[in-house]
Amino acid sequence: MNHSRRRFATIGGALAISAALVLTACSASGDGSGGDAADGGDGGDLTSVKLQLQWLPQGQFAGYFAAVDQGFFEEEGLDVEIIPSGGDIVPQDALANGDVDYAIAWVPKVLGSIEQGANLTNIAQIFQKSGTLQVSWADSGIDSVADFEGKKIGSWGFGNEWEIFAAMAAEGLDSSTVQIITQDFNMNAFLQGDIDAAQAMTYNEYAQLLETPNPDTGELYQAEDFNVISYQDTVGAMLQDAIWADTERLESDEAYQETTVAFLKAVIKGWIYAAENPEQASEITIAEGSGWGPSHELWMVNETNKLIWPSPDGIGMIDEAAWDATVAGALSAVNESGASPITEEPPATAWSNEWITQALDELKADGVDVTGESFKPIDVELAEGGN
Repeated sequence: MNHSRRRFATIGGALAISAALVLTACSASGDGSGGDAADGGDGGDLTSVKLQLQWLPQGQFAGYFAAVDQGFFEEEGLDVEIIPSGGDIVPQDALANGDVDYAIAWVPKVLGSIEQGANLTNIAQIFQKSGTLQVSWADSGIDSVADFEGKKIGSWGFGNEWEIFAAMAAEGLDSSTVQIITQDFNMNAFLQGDIDAAQAMTYNEYAQLLETPNPDTGELYQAEDFNVISYQDTVGAMLQDAIWADTERLESDEAYQETTVAFLKAVIKGWIYAAENPEQASEITIAEGSGWGPSHELWMVNETNKLIWPSPDGIGMIDEAAWDATVAGALSAVNESGASPITEEPPATAWSNEWITQALDELKADGVDVTGESFKPIDVELAEGGN
């Protein structure tokens, strides 16, 4: 394959995000205690809750949008406002500052904030697996992290890079052995030949490659055109999307404790809906302001479901071994400037299965399948540009 011709296979409009972000609720107090309640459809009061996402509306968050759309939050007595980020808001900062009641964020990012003084607790580990990849051309000779030496390795930064450095550390490589290239949240630099191996998520950037025409053939790129390294298969694998709560409020505020369990129950039902109805969940997410095309969005929902289901211990349960591995990776990772996400073990309050266990037990008592043992992903055919 002619690498020089790849320079023109950029992704047009891959990040064309809708100008109008559709928020899912309004008039929320953010105190999680019902002090400023909205009027429910049945005449009862709903407790106002604010949830901070870590990015723009997309299939990565389909379960939360489904919980609103399907009335699961309302069933639990909640009026939930979902607040997108897009990079302008750091979720854990918004939570630590008291601007929201709960936040979605990757574990290593929040561990760094906790070390800096944030008092936050992981109350539900929604993603059970890492979805991060490093993608190279099939003829690049980059088949494993050990092959990064001397290569140009793409990284988004902003706390998304720690799996790369943890996996490199496990191979005895440090940042001086590779050239770290700051990568945009798309695959253009890789397709133009500026990066040897690009960072990608299973549910997003990898799909961007597969919905791009190969200039040599005029057909869309195929999986066999690439080498894919999954960090889930390396020592560098770290826990990603988790739900975080305010530690002090969890310890002292009974109303917040009750709201937390109710919130988690609704979220679980939302993700069950997304697993059972990926097409509808995709449509709901698009309606909430996603800028992705329909085939890309459906791919996102389907791949996100794979990171969640099946969940043998129950969706959201924090596996202590996976937590310990994430902490170990965060301690070992050192970036090109010599920084690490954390320098010491996090406090015991950094995670708790207490609240997710209560939520799961209540749902199981109602006959809800919270493990998804029968989950089967669907086959998604990507169209050019994700349309």
